[in-house]
Amino acid sequence: MSVLISMATFALASSITPGPVNIVALSAGVRFGFVASMRHVLGATLGFTLLLVLIGFGLHETLQHWPFLTRMIQWGGVAFLLYMAWKLAADNGEFSVEQSQARPTLLHGAMMQWLNPKAWLASIAGMGAFVADGQASLIWQFAGLYLVICYLSLGCWAYAGARLSHYLGSAARMRLFNRTMAALLVGCAVYLLVP
Repeated sequence: MSVLISMATFALASSITPGPVNIVALSAGVRFGFVASMRHVLGATLGFTLLLVLIGFGLHETLQHWPFLTRMIQWGGVAFLLYMAWKLAADNGEFSVEQSQARPTLLHGAMMQWLNPKAWLASIAGMGAFVADGQASLIWQFAGLYLVICYLSLGCWAYAGARLSHYLGSAARMRLFNRTMAALLVGCAVYLLVP
């Protein structure tokens, strides 16, 4: 039982702490409300869980043989973070009906996790710490725990954003919030580029 508690603690610590996916969940909650942002949350959770399972079953070994793939994932993640930051910074802060197409999607959330270096590090570190021998039953237990904890953690960020939206009623406040979130995403990207 203590291994499961350790796994759950690790999953909570890595899921609830700020990162690019959490920032986007917060922003989506502010912009589109809790229910709409939960598509992003579900996609990010499923994307991460798939990544975790694949790492557990040996994807990390493949990446060790071809380190350029890891570098490509890192650069793809940086490019995606900068794109997201640009979209947030360019937003005028006004709510309109036409913006319904820009609502978060399940696929967008999943893709973010696969381009999120924090997700890769958490997957590799978690599997290395708890399932180093590759025991299938432990991989599935860890993935099941992570699925629930990641979903709830990201959901908390989306909920916080939805609650925060009441204070961001004007376009000027929304622009300030969006640009702050954009700056945080740029900060995440810069952090990834520093060796």
